[in-house]
Amino acid sequence: MATKTITLELDAYERLRRAKRAPRESFSAVVRRAVWPEEPLTAAGLLDMVTEQMRTGRSVVPAEVLDRLDAAQKNPRVSESKW
Repeated sequence: MATKTITLELDAYERLRRAKRAPRESFSAVVRRAVWPEEPLTAAGLLDMVTEQMRTGRSVVPAEVLDRLDAAQKNPRVSESKW
């Protein structure tokens, strides 16, 4: 099997190492198990993800930030400039 050498930043390496299910599991196996989004994340997709995190109690975004985003969405600012 062919191999490829890659460089990872330390935080990425640690995250990959923690994802191993067994001490002898290879990093290749961990990467193969990873779930990659099929499409780029849109603002609507991000909002759905954050909403789901809030619903399940796993939010990584503080509630006050979400409140400000919600208020901004309800009262959008429209530029007076046509440019």
